[in-house]
Amino acid sequence: MAEAADFPGMSPSPARRWLRRTGALLAGAPLLAGLLQLSAFPAHADTPAAAKEAADTGSVAVAVDSLSPAVPTDGDTVTVSGTVTNNGKQAVTDAHVGLRVGSALTTRSAIDDAAKGTRALTGAYGSEVGGKYVAEFSELTPGVAEHFSISVPVDELDLGREGVYPLGVSLSGETSAQQWEQVLGIQRTFLPWQPDGADKATKTTVLWPLISTVHMTAETGSNAQQTPVFRNEDLAEEIAPGGRLDQLLSLGKDLDVTWVIDPDLLASVDAMTGSYRVRTDGDTTRAGTHQAVAKQWLAELQQAVAEKEVVALPFADPDLASLAHNGTGVAGSLSQLKAATDVAATTVETVLHVTPSTDFAWPVDGAVDPSIVKVATSAGADRVIARSDSLAETGGLTYTPSAARPIGGGTTAVVADARLSKTFQGDLTKASASTLAVQEFLAQSLTLNLQTNKQRSIVVAPQRTPTASQAQAMAAAVTALQGSGWSQAEDLTAAAAAKPDGGATTKVPSRSAYPSSLRKQELPKSAFEQIAATQDKLDNFKVILADKSRVVTPFGRAMNREMSASWRGRSTAAGTFREGVLSYLDTLTDQVKLIDKSETKLSGRSATIPVTVQNNLVQGVDHLILRLSSTNDTRLEIGGHVYAEQRIEVSGGHSTTVKFTTSANVNGQTTVVAQLYTEDGQEYGDPVVFDVKVTEITATVMLVIGGGVLLLVLAGFRMYTQRKRAAAREAEETEEAGAEETDEADGGPGEHQGSEDRTEEESAARSGADDPEQPSDGSPDTAAESTAPSGTGERVDR
Repeated sequence: MAEAADFPGMSPSPARRWLRRTGALLAGAPLLAGLLQLSAFPAHADTPAAAKEAADTGSVAVAVDSLSPAVPTDGDTVTVSGTVTNNGKQAVTDAHVGLRVGSALTTRSAIDDAAKGTRALTGAYGSEVGGKYVAEFSELTPGVAEHFSISVPVDELDLGREGVYPLGVSLSGETSAQQWEQVLGIQRTFLPWQPDGADKATKTTVLWPLISTVHMTAETGSNAQQTPVFRNEDLAEEIAPGGRLDQLLSLGKDLDVTWVIDPDLLASVDAMTGSYRVRTDGDTTRAGTHQAVAKQWLAELQQAVAEKEVVALPFADPDLASLAHNGTGVAGSLSQLKAATDVAATTVETVLHVTPSTDFAWPVDGAVDPSIVKVATSAGADRVIARSDSLAETGGLTYTPSAARPIGGGTTAVVADARLSKTFQGDLTKASASTLAVQEFLAQSLTLNLQTNKQRSIVVAPQRTPTASQAQAMAAAVTALQGSGWSQAEDLTAAAAAKPDGGATTKVPSRSAYPSSLRKQELPKSAFEQIAATQDKLDNFKVILADKSRVVTPFGRAMNREMSASWRGRSTAAGTFREGVLSYLDTLTDQVKLIDKSETKLSGRSATIPVTVQNNLVQGVDHLILRLSSTNDTRLEIGGHVYAEQRIEVSGGHSTTVKFTTSANVNGQTTVVAQLYTEDGQEYGDPVVFDVKVTEITATVMLVIGGGVLLLVLAGFRMYTQRKRAAAREAEETEEAGAEETDEADGGPGEHQGSEDRTEEESAARSGADDPEQPSDGSPDTAAESTAPSGTGERVDR
């Protein structure tokens, strides 16, 4: 194990240090004898035993707010500043703050114990440096904080050989109840000491994460730019001056680190540089106003990473452990990870103009098991960033091995050092907590270097989303580390490619070894099922769109965000986000729909039924099939069958109506169903169901119509026979007239002719009286040469 790597080193002190401490011990012998004598009496509040108990609990709080330089060298002056606060009920008099240096700590576990501060107030610490290197207070009033600052040449600290020395900053004084000098409070920290450079410096890789939570929704505007909509203004606050991400950028640009970036963060900030909207309470949004801040942050980031290594995580930093444990059984979940990986490099290149490395996977807290490794590498990553408290050492190495470990299948586990990586967790808003974290980090790093003369590659992978105060502490530690003599910076890619230590553990822990505290925070299986349902609906929707990218891209990235590791511990917020994505997709798909129809009445054996399709999207739709089906084809047929289909194409913001031919067989009411389908046969949207009431042509109606036709035929036949008889009579009369003319030529002119004319007129009058006017006879035509207006109902030749 890594602890076995600690060696029992020695820390000899110079003769001057030995003499001074010996003299102090002799000078204190009478006082010690007196204390031992008093201890024979029953202990009570005024006895030294009671004083010792009070000292162990520490009635005065000592806070070390700064220690400079963090890594002193020969000739330096160490300055320790901070505050002391009397938490007791009595004033402390004749008080002073002094420094105490203990023996060098030779193991990493010893540093752990010292950091926990479980020992007595002066345990493991030597005598006070004393002299003029103290800060004095005549009185410490209860509840009042007093500032102190002590500067002491490093030579006065009597440090021995290289190593990590515990440094105690103690407050000594008297109270009215215990009127003798005693240690009433102490703050422990560490003083790394390496006056000469290391024989072989440790290659140290520090990951500098730029990762945030989910900020963008799936919703976009209907304009050509597709104005994005943000969940809130949290991202603007993070990148604003003094914000968390602003601090990470400002601090990291001066460090030799490997940037680990979530492409979703870049895409979100890039979206803020233009027009965007922010969701408010309810369903309303307002215009975003932080374009200038977004542009400035991106510009500074582009400069910061120009010559640095950039590792791009899959888009939105998917939770690999949740996917491995709860998502692999849901169809399409691994495809979502592949899509998030594919878009990562493009996003980083587009926004930052650098080519990132995309072959690293980083499970939450570096916790791995075989299923996590399998999922992490399924999308193309062949290097998994683990942590040494997960992939722990089980061999007999006497030192902490290099980070790179081959774990089979061509996969390399890059095992970050747990102690160094976890140093900056917790609340570091107080300067004292931050200072202790920095010194502890440096102490662990130096002790690790002193374990062996073998040069190693060590990786530091801090928490994913450090706070501003944590980032400041990290930056202070890395700055000091890179200025030390025992460490040199190295890129993550180089660390992963370093030669592994032969005895290092390469066995990935079992699934049962995965921490239960992390498992409780995972996305449930139902989350992946909901993502799959959203993907199915999106697949069904996109096939009808003229411009698929307007929908596929924002919803694809939204589903990546649904798998983000940032949802850990925020199950309610995660569920709300998933519901919002699906609800908005439903809203869009509902924009293409059938218009409801009321009951339709058909009279006659055949008729047409109109059906209207409405498209309220801004883009056109195509590849849709409209099917109209009869639930009773013996009563009503559509297109000669049970159903008929027509292809549909509708422009954006328009509707179209199509007509279906129907045939009625019998009277009655029939239910008809109109349903849209995609070309691959998938139902699209809700059906429209309506009733058709058929009024078929009855036998009585047919009889009446038939009788009318018969009458028309008979009338026509009568007219024909009458006209034939009239023609015959006219021929007969013509012959008789010819004979009479012959007779008249013999008997005299004039009269007979007039009598004959009257006879013809009378005959014509009688013929007209005998032929009644028929209803079918048309109005007399207007003479072609007439220029007078036509009468009502007249046919006009044009």
